[in-house]
Amino acid sequence: MTQSKTINLCVTATALHLLGVLQATHAAQPTNWKLVWSDEFDGPTLDYSKWGVEVNAYGGGNNELQIYSDRLKNVRLEKGHLIIEAHKDGYAEAGTRRDYSSGRIRTKHRGDWRYGRIDVRAKLPVGKGIWPAIWMLPTDDVYGTWAASGEIDIMELVGHEPSSYHGTLHYGGKWPKNKHTGKSYKLSSGTFADDFHVFSIVWEEGKVRWGIDGKFWQTQDKWNSEGGKFPAPFDKHFHLLINLAVGGNWPGAPNATTKFPARFLVDYVRIYQLQK
Repeated sequence: MTQSKTINLCVTATALHLLGVLQATHAAQPTNWKLVWSDEFDGPTLDYSKWGVEVNAYGGGNNELQIYSDRLKNVRLEKGHLIIEAHKDGYAEAGTRRDYSSGRIRTKHRGDWRYGRIDVRAKLPVGKGIWPAIWMLPTDDVYGTWAASGEIDIMELVGHEPSSYHGTLHYGGKWPKNKHTGKSYKLSSGTFADDFHVFSIVWEEGKVRWGIDGKFWQTQDKWNSEGGKFPAPFDKHFHLLINLAVGGNWPGAPNATTKFPARFLVDYVRIYQLQK
């Protein structure tokens, strides 16, 4: 066989393989997703019919170091983006002063869903002690307090690992009998501060899949709740939270290399559900 024929056959075989992969991928994706809720952050101010802004002088429950504020300094819209910004400013709220301030927003009672696809396009801050998160909590603790009623972490990044993020489920019993399972995704090059990425989950009955930029990388279909039968607790309505924590049990405290202000940019949030 001549060299040119060999090359042609190899190219043909490769093309057929790629076509098969694309067809298989396309076939695996439902085509009847319907956009049911979104925010493109194009207005002059945050849409309070969609989001509540938390004011919390006591951190986020993980020995975090920030005060959550509703000031424009910490939560605002700018040039078509949601900006959640952490500052080292010694801010005081409700008689409590902390070294850092930041922001946390949620859709509770404004956007609550049972199953669907969640896409969030965002650019993340990094650095020691920086902890951005996109996550979901149950709107009602039907199966009991945390984590018996569940938690879905779409994206969590600890800033000393700037090229990786984590996708996690929390479930089981009430704390301290809670459990969690999950994995991390690592970029092939660069960090999550370099560019925007689309962080996604597809949440179906008995299954949660994590994706980045349209590529699925993790599936979980085994969990439990002491409060109910599988697929509890992930069979009730959940709402979305977006926040930027500083310090805490997982990332540890910032150090001299951590840059402030730390800026978490969100381009859009889009929620889809399957239509029968």
